[in-house]
Amino acid sequence: MTTTQPPAPPVRPPAATPVSPWALSAFWFGTAFHWLLLLLILMPADVVRFVGEEQKGSYLGALVAVGAVIGLVLPPIVGARSDRSGRRLPYIRLGLAVNLAGLAVMGFAATALTGVGGFWVYVAGFLLVQFGNNYATAPYSALIPQLVAVRERGRYSGVMAMLQAFGQLLGAVAAFGLGALGLPSWVSFALIALLLLGPALVTLRGVPAELDRVEGAEQAPRLSWAQVFAYAPFLWVFVTRVLFALGQYSVQPFLQYYNADVLRQTDAGTSTSIMLACIIVGSIASALVGGRLSDRVGRKPVIYVAGGLMAGAALLLLVAPGFPAALALALVFGLGFGAFTSVDWALGSDAMPSAGSYARDMGIWHVAFVAPQLSSAPQGALLDWGNAQGGNLGYTLVFGLAALFFVAGVVLVRNVPDRVHERAA
Repeated sequence: MTTTQPPAPPVRPPAATPVSPWALSAFWFGTAFHWLLLLLILMPADVVRFVGEEQKGSYLGALVAVGAVIGLVLPPIVGARSDRSGRRLPYIRLGLAVNLAGLAVMGFAATALTGVGGFWVYVAGFLLVQFGNNYATAPYSALIPQLVAVRERGRYSGVMAMLQAFGQLLGAVAAFGLGALGLPSWVSFALIALLLLGPALVTLRGVPAELDRVEGAEQAPRLSWAQVFAYAPFLWVFVTRVLFALGQYSVQPFLQYYNADVLRQTDAGTSTSIMLACIIVGSIASALVGGRLSDRVGRKPVIYVAGGLMAGAALLLLVAPGFPAALALALVFGLGFGAFTSVDWALGSDAMPSAGSYARDMGIWHVAFVAPQLSSAPQGALLDWGNAQGGNLGYTLVFGLAALFFVAGVVLVRNVPDRVHERAA
């Protein structure tokens, strides 16, 4: 494996970034709201209503995993098409439209249908949601390395992480409010659609049309997948992102079940919303600071601290004496998660090997976050099996695995070359 950097591409990030970080990150705000409310609140509850309690872990894990297959395959393909066309915004618009159509199908199934037959209609809508959202993701992700000056990437990544956290916080608050009001399911899906569409329009309008053209892209080198992974900074950023995502998806889909089975909360949906709010408040507190700090001291020190906090919180949740203690641990987890996400986009952008294939390579990098969702199916089965043995063993297994993944990510991120973002300048 060579560690030599590919030849410098003719397409360079600008000396000064011409797009507001708030406008550029707005789409991520809507996407964060979308996935939190859908994946962590609505889908677990809907799956139980469709298939019952005994198989909830297996069905939910399988549903998340099937959707992840689309996220695994589609972004690099769409990203490559975007690179060849030199355009990003048309792909975002089309993906947004398909995403909204999928939400309509899911809302219909959740409101009007029941049983396994209703579940399969729900699955069809979810696949449309995954297709549309991932169709937009790779071209959107390419905007940061394409438009943002290298020295500003930590700040922009921090703004993106903070808006992501605010989107998630709003999702948790919305879940609490919707649960308290007892509104029909279609209202929740309509709210998701509205909060996805509005911020997306801010981003689409905030990126001028004249900037949505990659000048010189046709002359820039387009590396093969093997060459991309032979580039050491990209390889190790990819591997560590996989590990952090595996840790996240060992816990995240099952939080509602954890609240019901381990913490004995009578209203698990509301309790999960409160716990998520604590995670997100912690994320907001550390996101912008972590991004700015990484521009000064480097990305890796921030990740060391972030991974340690997340691993420790995941383990301590297993012995939390009650709901208040779990909320405190959720806040600690959020501090780590916010710091990690504040550096995530900057580190990924720094590690791109060729400016001629930003969207394709960011699509490949995005696979490192999506592919671990496939673990939700075996993790769900492991959860059900362990709990069937008694003593909430299933939660011990999946939360313990989460801590191991976070620790491994911290250890292996040391292999990312120091100050790679400076060499990219």
